[in-house]
Amino acid sequence: MTNIDLVQLTQQTKKLSAIVVEDERVANELLSSTLKNFFYDVKSYFNGIEALEAYSSLMPDVVFVDIIMDKMDGIELSRKIRQINPNQIIVVISASNDIEKISESIEVGVNSFIQKPIDTKKILELLTNVIAIIEKKKKIETKTFSISLPLDLYEIVDENAKSESISKNAVIIRALRNFYN
Repeated sequence: MTNIDLVQLTQQTKKLSAIVVEDERVANELLSSTLKNFFYDVKSYFNGIEALEAYSSLMPDVVFVDIIMDKMDGIELSRKIRQINPNQIIVVISASNDIEKISESIEVGVNSFIQKPIDTKKILELLTNVIAIIEKKKKIETKTFSISLPLDLYEIVDENAKSESISKNAVIIRALRNFYN
């Protein structure tokens, strides 16, 4: 990935929140402080149990999780998060080369996997991918609507749209807003 517009990327990620779940204190602090440059809010946890307890009240945009942790590993945490929110963006960050663990995390449906050690280029690529995932979800969530109007109302909407040089949908939306306000 070349020519990442850092300013544009930061503008997009600053609208998002994240949690970091990493049991190694130094790695947790390093990743959290790096991500605070990009996200408006970053909470960090040192095990899956406390992260899961906080998850429901926080509902972050992105979850960064290590695979190998005491008490509850990252795969189990990802599985439980998926049960709460099947659309949660989950990024696994791990030094593990265990193919079984990696394939299990893919099976759980994590959105991305990044190998430690993490450098700036990997972080920027990862964040670019996260933004792409979010944009794709927004496009899927955006729905067009269809409405049937009586002919006389349709003619009024059509005339208003032409006179104001706006779409018919804009006229209908404005009318609906006025009606419900």
